[in-house]
Amino acid sequence: MNYAITRRTAIAASLGAPLAAPAQQQGWQAGAAKTVITPTEPIWMSGYASRNKPSEGILKDLYAKALALRDPAGATAVFLTTDLIGLRRELADTIAERCAKAYSLRRECLLLNSSHTHTGPAVGRIRPPKGFEAQAETVGRYTDGMLDRAVEVIGAALKNLQPATLHFGQGLAGFAVNRRRDRPGMRHLPGPVDHDVPVLGVRRPNGELAAVMFGYACHNTTLGQYRISGDYAGYAQEALEGAHPGAVALFVEGCGADSNPLPRYQGTDPTLVHYSVELVSMYGRILATAVDLVLHGKMAAVEGPLRTAFERVDVPFQKTDAKYPYPVQILRFGSGLKIVALGGEVVVDYSLRIKGRLGWEDTWVAAYSNDMPGYIPSVRVLEEGDYEARGGPHGIYAPAVEETIVAKVNELAARTAG
Repeated sequence: MNYAITRRTAIAASLGAPLAAPAQQQGWQAGAAKTVITPTEPIWMSGYASRNKPSEGILKDLYAKALALRDPAGATAVFLTTDLIGLRRELADTIAERCAKAYSLRRECLLLNSSHTHTGPAVGRIRPPKGFEAQAETVGRYTDGMLDRAVEVIGAALKNLQPATLHFGQGLAGFAVNRRRDRPGMRHLPGPVDHDVPVLGVRRPNGELAAVMFGYACHNTTLGQYRISGDYAGYAQEALEGAHPGAVALFVEGCGADSNPLPRYQGTDPTLVHYSVELVSMYGRILATAVDLVLHGKMAAVEGPLRTAFERVDVPFQKTDAKYPYPVQILRFGSGLKIVALGGEVVVDYSLRIKGRLGWEDTWVAAYSNDMPGYIPSVRVLEEGDYEARGGPHGIYAPAVEETIVAKVNELAARTAG
């Protein structure tokens, strides 16, 4: 195949071949896999509008990773995580449609999440600035290859389902800071933040860790350079896989649209620029340590049945009658763990509100999932104005956007409650 993604690492599956006994006799089954999706040529990067040239080398490889889970009754769900800025609806739908055809995987059973790294490649259709028109073709080649690898890695995870136990717990990491308060004249105002670190541990019957999926609500914006990397989320995944050989670590980005890792340095002073890599490495270790402490502590067993729901709800805008079909997804595990996935760059108010409604101890809220329709502001952010309030595909969202999304979450939560 002719596409710009490295083949240095083939798809690596963590759980071996599936066993022959039926799922109903085994309890949970799980399979995990990963594949490198690092560009192999200079490519236009995403995340910062001030970019004025393609990438210049690689700091850390990028990955697509998949975790497949099957409950005792045979209900199956798959999580796909990518070290990318995000997957717009057309890309997410392409992956879902191909997986439905290849693996009979229903849309509500596939959750697509991106880490929102700002040192990754652009994906999809782009319009490069004058002088770099050829980058549209480069990004197109990369995107085609990335889609192939995403579908492949999902298939590898499904192929490698075998008996497992699931446990959930939460830790804390404190480097996320509400960036709307990190401005002159705003320091007197409190800024909400979500420091929770949700952790799903997947173990083999002998207790060995096979996979760990974890999250955090903070922009992956420690770095501002032109070298490819997954930012702090990439470093954290690497640290966890190093500490647990054979395990696959998957990062799920939370509602961190208005949070940055701080402190950080993104200037060009040669005497200070080394701080960027030192900081991103430190934040990765902090997050990995928080996850490891949860894994070594008392975690709650995750029970079935697995119930899933996915719908798009029309969200309104202020100055037009146009609406946008916004994706909301819930995966519920028995009467305990609930994973809520929201599209776009969702501010922290949604996470705090939804966890307050559905349960602080067993609710996991992810953003940057299944689509990227810009920033998703809360009423608070809309009233305050500024960057995160500026809108999505049809201008500025109407204040009803928050109630519309939360109402759909509540509806799907009730539907999956059994």
